Amino acid sequence: MPTSAISTCGFGIHLVIATQRPSVDVITGLIKANFPSRIAFQVATKIDSRTIIDTSGAEKLIGRGDMLYLGSGSSELVRLHNAFLSIGEIEAVMDHIKSQPQADELVLESVREKTTLDDDSGEIGEGDDELLNEAIKLVVIHQQGSISLIQRRMKVGYSRAARLIDRMEQLSIVGPFTGSKAREVMVDETYLQMIEE
Repeated sequence: MPTSAISTCGFGIHLVIATQRPSVDVITGLIKANFPSRIAFQVATKIDSRTIIDTSGAEKLIGRGDMLYLGSGSSELVRLHNAFLSIGEIEAVMDHIKSQPQADELVLESVREKTTLDDDSGEIGEGDDELLNEAIKLVVIHQQGSISLIQRRMKVGYSRAARLIDRMEQLSIVGPFTGSKAREVMVDETYLQMIEE
């Protein structure tokens, strides 16, 4: 355990460990050195309290979320009260969630159909010429070969917008993929006038 604690510090990972048995063979000096911030809930004895937070006091806590916090680089304890949910309260919340009405199947079917229309995996066909022309106009006017621009303005899914951009690349309207930046638009608005004639 201590080796993983040491290696997580360099990566910005926050590691939390817990035990129900606060003894020196469980919470070793090496663990304490690698976990400078500690929380103690109510314990049975002063010895258990000293094992966790290096001082007595946790044995006097009232339980049910009452705790002592020892912050990193501090020797001063802070008494806090954590939210405590009883089993009965947890069950009441779960019962309430279960009692909520189920989703309307007609609405779900409508959403599925729209998703299928937006994100089908087929190639751009003849029926999509109008969509392609609209996307070309959008890209040329804004001089930005961006998938997200097409998604936002034309209200299509990512897959279809990406296929439209790929088709524009085949037609030499936009340049090749260059990472996360928008593709360079190779034509100007005179191109739009040419295709409209």
